[in-house]
Amino acid sequence: MKAVIRVIEYDFRNFFRYRWFIIGLIAMNLADLFISAIVFTQMTSIIDYFKFFAPGLVVIGLFASAFMIGREINMEVRREIHHYMLSLPMTRTELAVGRVLAGGLRGMLYMTPLLITTFIVLHRFPTLPQLLLILLTLLLLAIGISGVSISIAVSTTSFEKFVTARGVVYYMLFFCSSVFYPLSVMQVLATKGLGPLVTFAQINPLTNGSDLIRSFLLDSPEYVFSPLMLLNVAVFSGIFAFVATFAYAKILQRH
Repeated sequence: MKAVIRVIEYDFRNFFRYRWFIIGLIAMNLADLFISAIVFTQMTSIIDYFKFFAPGLVVIGLFASAFMIGREINMEVRREIHHYMLSLPMTRTELAVGRVLAGGLRGMLYMTPLLITTFIVLHRFPTLPQLLLILLTLLLLAIGISGVSISIAVSTTSFEKFVTARGVVYYMLFFCSSVFYPLSVMQVLATKGLGPLVTFAQINPLTNGSDLIRSFLLDSPEYVFSPLMLLNVAVFSGIFAFVATFAYAKILQRH
């Protein structure tokens, strides 16, 4: 565990090197909530978009920050810094596990002010068991996202390919989810022959993470907590944490 903790410390030091950039991103996310969401709320009478979007914004911030670890690892591969990382007195598995956990924990750190803001603006505070469940779900989600990012980072040979792959993943997970709009709205796609997109949105871990938060913060019969939400996120996290650990420990040494 000492080796894993040292790796996490290393990645957190790198994370804080971009503290002003991170502060700017948080400000931009809050602007999305207090400007865009309020405007859309005034444009529609179907839902209170401000209240709906606030929990989704937490997941957006979590995703963006947890995914940053992949950019750093891809840069290490291109600049051959990974040779130094692999020479450290620890096993490749310890190094890989540390990088995956660091990405997830950095995502949790970035997400925290957004989650607190959501509680405040919605005037709803979950009970302690509900809060622990929300934090557990978001931690698992962050680790899974970190795993996806690292898997892409060590599997691409150039920054351009990494950016392209990252963009594809962003669009698939963001826009085929309930982060920006309810699943009930997406049901319209099923009538237009796009049923597979709706199915993907339903199992999308970003959907389950967002709707789990909404189930505790919104008074709506559309959002009811189900253990399947947590199970879906846990399966996603387990799969991609394993894939990223294997990819970092085995594939990286071939570069």
